[in-house]
Amino acid sequence: MLRPERMSKVSVTGSKSVMDETIETIHGLNLLHVVDYDDTWEGFSPGDSRPEAEPLSEQLVTVRSIESILDVDEEDAGPSRIVTDEEIDAEIEEVRTRVNELDDRRADLREERRQVEERLSSVRPFAQLGIDLDLLSGYDSLETRVVEGRQEQIDETLAEAEGIEEFETFAEGDVVAIFAYPEDGREDVLEDALVGIDAAPLSVPEADSSPEDYVREREHRKQEIDEELSELDGEIDELKLDVAGFLLAVEEQLSIDVQKAEVPLSFATTGRSFIAEGWVPTKRYDEFEAALHEEAGEHVECEELERVDYDEVSAGHGHGTHDDEPGDAGDAERQPAAADGEGEPAEVRSDGGRTPDETSMHGNEPPVVQQNSGPVKPFELLVQAVNRPKYSELDPTIILFLTFPTLFGLMIGDVGYGLLYLGLGYGLYRFVDSPGLRSLGGVAIWCGIFTTIFGVLYGEIFGFHTISYVLWEDFVGLSHAPIQKGLDSNFALLWLVVSLLIGVVHLSTGFLFGFFNDLKAEGIVPAYLDNLSWILMIIGVWTWVFSRSASSSKPDFLFTVFNGDPVALGFGGFSATVGFAGIALFVIGALSMIAGEIRHEGPMVGGLAGLIESVNALVNVVSYARVAAVLLAKAGMAFVVNLMVVGAYQDEEGFHFMTGGHTTVPEGGELMFPGIITTDAGLAMTVLTFVAGALVFVVGHALVLILGITSAGLQGVRLEYVEFFGKFYDGGGENYEPFGYDRTHTTE
Repeated sequence: MLRPERMSKVSVTGSKSVMDETIETIHGLNLLHVVDYDDTWEGFSPGDSRPEAEPLSEQLVTVRSIESILDVDEEDAGPSRIVTDEEIDAEIEEVRTRVNELDDRRADLREERRQVEERLSSVRPFAQLGIDLDLLSGYDSLETRVVEGRQEQIDETLAEAEGIEEFETFAEGDVVAIFAYPEDGREDVLEDALVGIDAAPLSVPEADSSPEDYVREREHRKQEIDEELSELDGEIDELKLDVAGFLLAVEEQLSIDVQKAEVPLSFATTGRSFIAEGWVPTKRYDEFEAALHEEAGEHVECEELERVDYDEVSAGHGHGTHDDEPGDAGDAERQPAAADGEGEPAEVRSDGGRTPDETSMHGNEPPVVQQNSGPVKPFELLVQAVNRPKYSELDPTIILFLTFPTLFGLMIGDVGYGLLYLGLGYGLYRFVDSPGLRSLGGVAIWCGIFTTIFGVLYGEIFGFHTISYVLWEDFVGLSHAPIQKGLDSNFALLWLVVSLLIGVVHLSTGFLFGFFNDLKAEGIVPAYLDNLSWILMIIGVWTWVFSRSASSSKPDFLFTVFNGDPVALGFGGFSATVGFAGIALFVIGALSMIAGEIRHEGPMVGGLAGLIESVNALVNVVSYARVAAVLLAKAGMAFVVNLMVVGAYQDEEGFHFMTGGHTTVPEGGELMFPGIITTDAGLAMTVLTFVAGALVFVVGHALVLILGITSAGLQGVRLEYVEFFGKFYDGGGENYEPFGYDRTHTTE
């Protein structure tokens, strides 16, 4: 799990006469991650795609266009089928013609509806005004305007305007028709008068009928268009049902055919031969080689160029060695390939006359196949959200699986919330087709499991201590649940200390991963300077923090939380001597880290940077205090919701929610807070208060549930990505994408 699947660099050499058969075999195996030839070998050039590549690509574009018009998706697929070239040629053109005809009709109707709606928008104000359109224009001695505005303001403006002898306005709502008689035949006086006031002009549409009749006619036409569109959509849906499965199968078959037709572009070729290189999982190389020999026999040679060790890539080595064959596999010459069909030998060296360090194409960084299965597999989603690990890096997925749900469960810790997270995750994992959402569902399932486990240990369900009373006190016989969240005890300080200890372990694990990543790549000294030095600093400084050295300047809870208040583990702090040893360890680590920085950056920059960064041995661990903060914040929110709903009282035994049938404060108790469904006067609960209380309870806890994801989830992810990954993880590995196709809609 900590390493990706081991990969082997493979070369396939053969005569062009058998290239098509070889491509078919390789495609069917779906194993070879093809490496593109970079045109650097003497005597070789990139291959040409097959002649049918372009028409196949055009057909594929056509099919996808049809699917887009019909809104076809994977859910519309029928049973898998065999699709022949004859079917594709005969039926696709027929389907395309029918779909285009329906789509054109739909587009025309939609355009007509848009135009009708525009005309209606322009005429409705005039219908509201109630004046025939022919009365609003065509005068020799009158100026007319129709505007949207306030009639009072318009009348005042026109009364004071120069050049207007008489005017009249007619209004309905905010639509105003203006008729003005200018003095001495002046022009544009009405337009000049309206400048500067809030009056938006309306264009008078051309229509033979009255505005009311025009609106009625267009409304009727719009209704007819809507009915036609509805019928047309029904025809399109019916056609979709008929051809969706066929289209998906054709798309898949054409995608496969295009793959095969274009893959020669990645080959190195001569006039008679070809060389294809790529990566296959080492454990399946024998299967790959045997299948090629079975199909092509002596016409094709398959060779395992290198079997890459994880450290070789990180060390910058271009070649690995076979486990059973020492030496550089790339130096060996391959056997002559057969001629291209005429029986004449075409002597083809597998390296094309290259020197030993040029014996393979570019792409010596193997693609990555992460080896995680079962419950760990979904957590690859969180790793790949940062980046896929390089072949040379340790895969942190297993650590993420062990730590992220634990941190999440620790911060939320409630049986009710845990079961809801579990149900939500199961729903995503079981009923959603998207691989990403399914993985997210798997993560949610494990977060829900750990939230439930911690909820049992806290004794809480939706913030109530019911499980504590029933399980831990009545059944087991304890005075309270094994652990508490600390709203009313010293457990709050305990969780702060526990968060710091989590930080020490988590960060040290990250630097340990970095050490193993760098060990074989750079050697033990650089790996120690860049990684182990930080572990020494972290352990050293925090050993001193938890020691009695200078104890008067340290908070007392560092020495009491594990010494009986609240947990009796008998630890009251390290001795002062151990504390001084921790300081010495920190100094050794800091000097080593600074030496590493000087090695990278030089004496001045490296020395200063290392001195400043040494403070992070303390600061980065303190960042984990957010675990305790989220834990207490979430517990406080749930507490407030329950307090609002049921209220609380206090007696000599302590604090109690008013649950278990209490609607009044028991004898000897004192009301602390009246709840919605309980009263301070001892009145019986009413239906109204019960409904209100239930609503507050559901909405309040739903909010806490959502904030649990955005707080505990995001803070947990932040600690993983920034604090943990940042200590060793670069990412950037190439995804393993073998040449082949996993058929879902077609069969052979």
